[in-house]
Order: sequence, then structure tokens, then C-alpha cells
Amino acid sequence: MISTNIANTGNENYVRRDAVVTQTVYGFSSVQNERSQQMALLRQMASSTGQQSAQSTLLDGLTTLSDALGGNDYELSPSAYLANLQSSLQSFAASPGEYALASTVVTDAIDVVNSLNNATATTQELREDTDAQMFEQVETLNKLLAEFKIVNDTVVRQTATGGNADDYLDRRDTLLKEISAIVGVSVNMRDNSDMVLYTYDGTTLFETDPREVSFVRTYTYDSTVTGNAIYIDGTPVRAGVGGNTDGQGSLASLVQIRDVIAPTFQTQLDEIARGLIEAFQEVDTLGGGELPGLFTWPTGTVPATGTVEPGLAALIQVNPAVRSDAGGDPMLIRDGGINGAAYVQNVDGSSGYTDLINSYVDELAANRSFSADADLKTDASVLSFASNSIGWLEELRSNATTANENKQALYERTFQTYSSKTAVSLDEELSLLLDVEQSYKAAAKLVSTVDEMLRAVLEMAG
Repeated sequence: MISTNIANTGNENYVRRDAVVTQTVYGFSSVQNERSQQMALLRQMASSTGQQSAQSTLLDGLTTLSDALGGNDYELSPSAYLANLQSSLQSFAASPGEYALASTVVTDAIDVVNSLNNATATTQELREDTDAQMFEQVETLNKLLAEFKIVNDTVVRQTATGGNADDYLDRRDTLLKEISAIVGVSVNMRDNSDMVLYTYDGTTLFETDPREVSFVRTYTYDSTVTGNAIYIDGTPVRAGVGGNTDGQGSLASLVQIRDVIAPTFQTQLDEIARGLIEAFQEVDTLGGGELPGLFTWPTGTVPATGTVEPGLAALIQVNPAVRSDAGGDPMLIRDGGINGAAYVQNVDGSSGYTDLINSYVDELAANRSFSADADLKTDASVLSFASNSIGWLEELRSNATTANENKQALYERTFQTYSSKTAVSLDEELSLLLDVEQSYKAAAKLVSTVDEMLRAVLEMAG
């Protein structure tokens, strides 16, 4: 027993055994193996494992979005490029006859568009990757549950017949910890060490037999695609809530990223794009309808105010009419007429005309209506809305970072407490080994003394 314990020093999935001498009612002694099981601590281990796994998974997803925008400084965000665009418009308004300044406005507008396009691509790629992780983890969970049944059945059988189930109990505890990292579980014990598992929100996960965990993968995502739910025993896995997520297990956070955080962030990007098209729309001087100006999209219309146009951030582009590389004229930003003569504002062709440029500066700073689906203030300027989007993401990431540190610390404390009660202490085992050695020496000396006494008696009798 001691040698087995020593051989498993450092094995996190091995629970220490002791040889315990017991007395029967008839006075006989027997030696039984006793496993240092700590069920209450094991339950705490499963819970802290689920919480830590969910939190770290959420933080990874938020970090992916943050990194796509330039990390801590968010220098690649639409908000940063919009600030540049505002500055270049103000410079152009100060010297409206400078072609180079008009070209700078176009370049900065292209940067804004690229930022929206790239952020959208990253957001949808994150959803695709998250969906793939969900599929892989569901497969892993089903395999773990299948093995859990085999091991649990063996534990129940060995316990009922008086056999030694220690190795199987070790394996079942290991499986429990691996399962709880994927989906948070609570544990219920029945006769003969039979274990029943429920998800943290009460769905039966394992009771004699594993419950079905199903998921149909979606391979391609855009703003219009909704992913499939994960079902456990017919009940959908609930998404975690908040930066300090209340979910347990990685699946809850993966659902939260794919179905809550990424779509909300995408809506914010789409609303920024819509606000830009609206802010820079051209007005027909003859009383006709408004059309997209500096910023446009394939439909060639101005989207409805305050209504999300899914995927618009992926479709927005700088109007070719002002791009010199497409044969356009950047000075149309000053004069108007991106959509033809009816939309020209500088009818005299004055090189000092600034009314239209200044109106664009004002429109960037003017409050307008945004959809409540973006989870931001609905009455804001395009500039502040874009800034609020960064604030929304940063608040989530900050809360997730703090929570991850706290839950990691909780997990480590729980693990240390659990290990102190169940793991092998090499010093203690070596001390016991010395005690055994001394006992053998004492027994050997006793046998030797008895042998000498018998010889003496035989010699005297002879």
C-alpha cells in the first residue's frame, strides 16, 4: 500500500490509500484498504473547475475581439479612425481649395470602412471558431459520459459485492473534473457509491445512463445567421450572463460569445456604418430623395433611421465617385454632386466654399437615433456611439479579467485544500515506510531471540 502511494506521488488523479486494521466481534484482526475520499471537497472542486473554465473561455473570446481592434489602446477601432476623419474634415474646411486635404479625407474614410469591414470579419470568424469549439466539446463530453457510465457501473458493482473499487473511484473522480470543465455539474450520491450528475442549472446529465448531448454545427457565419443550440436531455444550454459570467463550464461561455456578445458587437458595428451613411448622405437640391454620399453600400439607398441593417458594416464602402484611384474626384466632398448634378451644393464652384464640409463635421457630432439592440445609448452622435462601443467591450473585458483572476485563485485554493486531504505526501509515506522497516527489524529480532531460546532448551534436553 505504501509503495503504491509513493509510486503515485504527484499524480493529481490518485487518492491516497491507507491500510486500516480492524477487529471483528470474534476478536480477529483484518486489514482493509481505506481511500482518503473527501466528497464535500470533490463537489467544491467540480464547482470551481466549472466556474474557472467558463470565465477563462469568456475572457479568451473578449480578448480576440479586443485584439482585432488594436488591443488596450484600440488604435484599429472604428472610433479611432472616425476621430482621424473628423480631424481631416476640419483641416479641409480650413483650406477647402487644397486637393491634398480632400484626398486625406478620402483616405481616412477608407480607413474607417476598412476598420468596420475587418472588425465584422473578425466577429463572424470568432462565431465560426466558437461554433467549431462547441462541436468538439460536445463530442468530448459524450465520450466522457460514455466512459463515466462504464466506470460508475463498475464502482457500484464492486461496492455492492465488497470488492476493491479504489482505482475506479479515482478514474470516476478524474472524469467528473473533466466533465465539469465543459459543463458545470452538481453531484448526488446514491447507494453503493452510485453517482448522479446534474448540470448547474438542474438538467439531468447522468443517472445510471448518460443523457443525450446533441449539437448540429454551423460552418459559415454572417450577421444574418443564427447558430444551433446545444441540447442536454432535450434542454438547451443557457448562455452565461455578464463579464463576470454566471455560467459554469466552457459550453455556457461559448454560447454566450457566439449568441450574445459577438452578435451585439456586430449590431454596434452595423449601426456605426448606418450612422455614417446617414451623416454623409447627399440631399437633392431639386427636392428629390436623399442618397448615400461619401459612404455607400450595394443597395445605393440610405438605411432607415434607428433600424439595424444586419451585415451593413461588412458592406459599407467609400463611394467610388470620390476615390481618385477609381477615377473619382475627392473635391466632390466640398462641392457635392457625388450622385449627379442635382446634388451639387457649390453651384458657383467657389474654391472657398465650406458649408458642405462643415455640415459633415456637424453631422458627425450631432445626435441621432440608434437601435436599442446595440445595447448602447440610443440617442448619440456617430462619434460617441463608436466610442461607447469600445467602452462596452472594454467594460466586459475588464470585468472578465478581474473575475478570471478571482475564479482562478478560488480554483487554486480549492485544489490545494483538496490535495492536502487526498494527495500523497512523500515525506509522510517515507516516514511510514521507516516505521514498517523498524517493525520488520523488531519482528526479526524477536524471531531470532526465540530461535536461540529453543536451541538452548534443546541442548539442555539433549
